Amino acid sequence: MDIQCTDKELFVFEKIAQAAAVMNVPCYLIGGFVRDRLIGRPTKDADIVCTGDGIKLAHQVAAILQPKPSVSFFKNFGTAQIKWEDWEIEFVGARKESYRAESRNPDVEPGTMEDDQLRRDFTINAMAISLNAADFGRLIDPFEGRKDLEKKLIRTPLDPLRTFSDDPLRMMRAIRFATQLNFIIDDSTLGAITADAPRIKIVSQERITDELNKIILSPKPSIGLDLLYRTGLLNIIFPQMVDLVGAEYIDGHGHKDNFYHTLQVVDNISRHTDDLWLRWAAILHDIGKPATKKFEKDQGWTFHGHEVVGGRMVPKIFARLKLPQNEKMRFVRKMVEYHLRPISLTKENITDSAIRRLLFDTGDDIDALMTLCEADITSKNRQKVRRFLDNFELVRERLKEVEEKDRVRNWQPPVTGEMIMEKFGLPPGRTVGELKNAIREAILDGVIENNYESAYNFMMEKAAALNLTAVK
Repeated sequence: MDIQCTDKELFVFEKIAQAAAVMNVPCYLIGGFVRDRLIGRPTKDADIVCTGDGIKLAHQVAAILQPKPSVSFFKNFGTAQIKWEDWEIEFVGARKESYRAESRNPDVEPGTMEDDQLRRDFTINAMAISLNAADFGRLIDPFEGRKDLEKKLIRTPLDPLRTFSDDPLRMMRAIRFATQLNFIIDDSTLGAITADAPRIKIVSQERITDELNKIILSPKPSIGLDLLYRTGLLNIIFPQMVDLVGAEYIDGHGHKDNFYHTLQVVDNISRHTDDLWLRWAAILHDIGKPATKKFEKDQGWTFHGHEVVGGRMVPKIFARLKLPQNEKMRFVRKMVEYHLRPISLTKENITDSAIRRLLFDTGDDIDALMTLCEADITSKNRQKVRRFLDNFELVRERLKEVEEKDRVRNWQPPVTGEMIMEKFGLPPGRTVGELKNAIREAILDGVIENNYESAYNFMMEKAAALNLTAVK
């Protein structure tokens, strides 16, 4: 083998070769598995191309593997998949493709192995390993993909304008691979992306967002987000983020470029979490700044209320990008709306009441919020950064102390609305809400202790002031 394989992988490839020999069809391992093994990157997916019926080959392979895997196949596309132990193996017949200008769906017909390699997106994904008896394990690399791997270069096998016009999603895939692998995009390839960027509009939003999420989940997302901006793709797929670009100056007063600040925040947080939604919170934490930007003579540039405006923008952005409209979106919105709160807690003489309220409002998301706030420190002044981080560490200690003492994270007041209605014979309504809110505020403010007896006594005092009489 011209690539490194485990004994189990070699066993599977030999079984595939055996099945292909029975069918008398040439067969090859191609694409991502070959690329990743050449650079020492782990993978559990393998793509197999044969110059024949890929679905039939998948069934033939399944018949000789133990335990026997099931075969999922898609007759219209000529593809099949088997899952064996922790592996996913895709099978397809070699093909050639042609495209019409108005569509990204190709006209497909059977082809040779050479045809199949020509239709691949990038040279590093067009390499194949023969699984045929005559040259089993030989690398087939017509476009010098191995050299491009060594150069850390993303390049298309054909003219890049044709490649991207045929399948516009490849523009985002180029940027995604550059981000995931920390590769450089070839100049002509990058130029073609910029020239052909508007054609991304014919690709479904779901597929665009899938690539965007993969970029965001990369070790250093700023690489891809900056490339999306510089090629013009970001302005098409996510214009609200482009609105953050630029720094404006009046009377010598300027504000930071909030786009590149955001990229740094995303990179910062990515060193501490693989949570896609917390990374999205980092992307959107300042998204309300363009709408709230104002120059005031006595203060300079201000962005008052940008966290509230940004929070309101989150559902609309998620809807446009076809991101989930569920608890994931609500989490991101909460992070955006609350991301300034811990900063106020770094001041001296902060009260336990303020700590309680933050714990009550954020619940189990307090740790995620603190991670976001620490990532939001992007000053180039190391002493300033250290001072902020030390202050946030003190906030974490205060949060822990108050939580251990008062237990208000995910807390509900010890006297419920149902208890109030039963005690005073009240129907659901404003008076019940007022009493319930008064009890909650008294506990959060430290006026009364967080226990049933204190809450009950406080309720009776408030009820008396409202001329309410308990039901006997």
